[in-house]
Amino acid sequence: MFTIATWNINSVRLRAGLVARLLSEEAPDILCLQEIKSPVDKVPLEGFAALGYRYMVARGQKGYNGVAILSRLPLEDAGDRDYARLGHARHVAARLENGVTIHNFYVPAGGDIPDRALNVKFGQKLDFLTEMRDVFHADRPARSIMVGDLNIAPREDDVWSHRQLLKIVSHTPVEVEHLGAAQDAGKWVDITRQDIPSGLLYSWWSYRARDWDAADKGRRLDHIWATPDIAGAGHGSRILRPVRGWDQPSDHVPVLASFDL
Repeated sequence: MFTIATWNINSVRLRAGLVARLLSEEAPDILCLQEIKSPVDKVPLEGFAALGYRYMVARGQKGYNGVAILSRLPLEDAGDRDYARLGHARHVAARLENGVTIHNFYVPAGGDIPDRALNVKFGQKLDFLTEMRDVFHADRPARSIMVGDLNIAPREDDVWSHRQLLKIVSHTPVEVEHLGAAQDAGKWVDITRQDIPSGLLYSWWSYRARDWDAADKGRRLDHIWATPDIAGAGHGSRILRPVRGWDQPSDHVPVLASFDL
């Protein structure tokens, strides 16, 4: 059995202490980080290695984007893909010794205007999701786990107000449709919702809220999916809401699940 966590850290160097705290308190076997905002050689790996996380597969980018997989378990680099040819570090994959492949994604946020004619970033987001769909359709994943900040809250109970967010980027019908097409193409199972099938769930709260906890205007943007051949082994899903209240936090919190593999 192993436990995997995913967390948009919003700068791994700025929040290395928070990463170390999570690794110490929760001790997931694997931690997938997004938006590390750092070249790979500048990731503070020594501190994480001292906590037992001696393995890392990452793709970095100075000041922007970047994805990393930290692990206590041996793993090997399984490559990456430049989705939508953006030239961004938004995907990396690693393979465990048991043959399970882990994909770590950071889907573009998409800007503020949900119209590709008016907002190039929104078009890039849709193109990124379309390529995910095409890749999964052409090469159906197996024995795989996909995690990351997908920047979409697909379900009505994944946001604080479905009606009020229908025209807000991250919950618009066109985004939800594109994410659903990518999920269907790979036959991916949403492990969090397999474990917690109903009820409001959030993994992100805006920095703009004066009191994020009281306002509680959250969205579930961070996901753990698995292919059908191993989805039945997934369990124990949790979203660590209290982490949003840590000192100088990311606006995202970790999402965890365990797999009996």
